[in-house]
Amino acid sequence: MRAGRVGGTRHEGGTDAGTPHTRVPDEKSTTARVDVSELVRIRTHHPEAVAEAAARRARRPLLGDSGRLLIVAADHPARGALGVGDRAMAMASRADLLERLCLALSRPGVDGVLATADILDDLLLLGVLEHKVVMGSMNRGGLQGASFELDDRFTGHRPQDIERLGFDAGKLLLRIDYDDPGSLNTLESTARAIDEMAERRLPVFVEPFISRRTPEGRLRNDLSAEAVTRSIAIASGLGGSSAYTWLKVPVTENPDDMARVMETSTLPAVLLGGDVGGDQEGAYEKWRGALQLPTVKGLVVGRSLLYPADGDVATAVDTAVGLL
Repeated sequence: MRAGRVGGTRHEGGTDAGTPHTRVPDEKSTTARVDVSELVRIRTHHPEAVAEAAARRARRPLLGDSGRLLIVAADHPARGALGVGDRAMAMASRADLLERLCLALSRPGVDGVLATADILDDLLLLGVLEHKVVMGSMNRGGLQGASFELDDRFTGHRPQDIERLGFDAGKLLLRIDYDDPGSLNTLESTARAIDEMAERRLPVFVEPFISRRTPEGRLRNDLSAEAVTRSIAIASGLGGSSAYTWLKVPVTENPDDMARVMETSTLPAVLLGGDVGGDQEGAYEKWRGALQLPTVKGLVVGRSLLYPADGDVATAVDTAVGLL
């Protein structure tokens, strides 16, 4: 039986050992349920349980036997970006988000998750990160819609946090607007973060964009072939070593341009998903072609898998897995 829609939260009993009961879907159960009251109890009385769960977590190589990656992203809320399509507060319910993540992580072929500390701490307590790739989101200071959005400071995981918690990689966002001085601060801090990750032999996924503000002041990422090519060239050259740098890149406006664009660098890359709105099938088609390119090793996708237009998380995830 195929798992389907994720609904609201149903409270279930917890354990005194510091791990909430989480019912992850099986062949007969289509919904993961998260006991929020138990998570709060553990956070209140046993905050050390997070570090303990991280220390005992079973790890795996970044790439498995397939040589491909499918990572589910859930770091949007920390930037104040809670919208999906026309639903402005779709990601505002933490219980609902955690349930969707538990369901996605339970599906065959899903390699891991990218998120901020608050979400990863919850997932550690829920025990769903065993044998998964765990990526810490590093810069969340460029809040969506803020005047300082392009001065994107590193307010999330530090390299030492990723190392201390035994996580597997970090991710950072690099938006460059040639008309905004804040981009220079982000460029410099990105380079130093790449250096610190390389010193620890930890992979770091850099997500670069050339960005511009509209006349109304809203930030827009330029997905033309020229802009994406330039952003890849800039990101690839940051830091004192590129040995542990990966790229996280969008599919260009014209997907036929991707082969030429990806010739810009020899760094391994994953495709990002973004908010695809109602055109889920169109997104799959764009990803399918780009995944055939030699430097592209997988997908990092968030909202379009966790909040598909039809509500069917499992089918969206399974379809993405099938593209790999």
